Amino acid sequence: MFNSHVLEVAIGMTFCYAAISLTTSSIKEAIATTLKWRSKSLLSGIQALLNDKDFTGLAKDIYNHALVNPLSNGQATDVESLSKKPSYIEPDNFAQALIDSLRSAPGNFAQMKLDIEKITDPQIKNLLLNFYIKSDNKIENFHQQVSTWFDDSMDRLSGAYKRKSQWVCFIIAAVIAVSLNIDSLYLFKTLWEHPGDITQLNLQSTATASVVLTELQKLPIGWNGRQLDFYMLVGWLITASTSLFGAPFWFDAMQNLINLRGTGNKPQSQ
Repeated sequence: MFNSHVLEVAIGMTFCYAAISLTTSSIKEAIATTLKWRSKSLLSGIQALLNDKDFTGLAKDIYNHALVNPLSNGQATDVESLSKKPSYIEPDNFAQALIDSLRSAPGNFAQMKLDIEKITDPQIKNLLLNFYIKSDNKIENFHQQVSTWFDDSMDRLSGAYKRKSQWVCFIIAAVIAVSLNIDSLYLFKTLWEHPGDITQLNLQSTATASVVLTELQKLPIGWNGRQLDFYMLVGWLITASTSLFGAPFWFDAMQNLINLRGTGNKPQSQ
């Protein structure tokens, strides 16, 4: 279906995009870890979920619970005094922590309704009362409803975090594209004219970001006296946009192309 010339160019382009995506994601992860994006995003999400933006109610109680935040001392009075913030919370642990924070008489599920009615926030109170009514007087049913509610809410939070991460990756990839002048249009044109340049690449799908970045510089990228023009800007934009697909997508595509190249043309039937 494809001749070797087309395959070589396709492999070169996908390797370039895989290298950019891997480098971009590595930088983004380093930034996210340093700035603790995940733990801060989770805390904000739980505060919003429980309508506790001041961190004085249920959110504070849950973050002081050992099941949710075992590395903390459990004595936090505000966000600033939280010694540790988890990056992930199991739905079942959240549900148990919420139940423990609510009930004044462990083992007495009937008392749970009275405890819920003491909640000052009408939205959360009505929601939990609804869970209580549907629980059929069984604590395990109430627990499951809270767990499902939390899990669904975290799915939405994960979607928002992913969109934020994609924007950050795009910006990082754009900086890399401009810094190294990785112009997709020029790269395609040069590889099409000189497909042999691809044979010098070490096409490893398990390489680290530093390795693939070194290999990337074997391709026709860089300034080399080139002057800025409109097509270069378009080329940078294309390069940066490819990071949104993620490194696994491009490495899988590259591996499939390499396998396709290795099979060659099928012999004709006799």
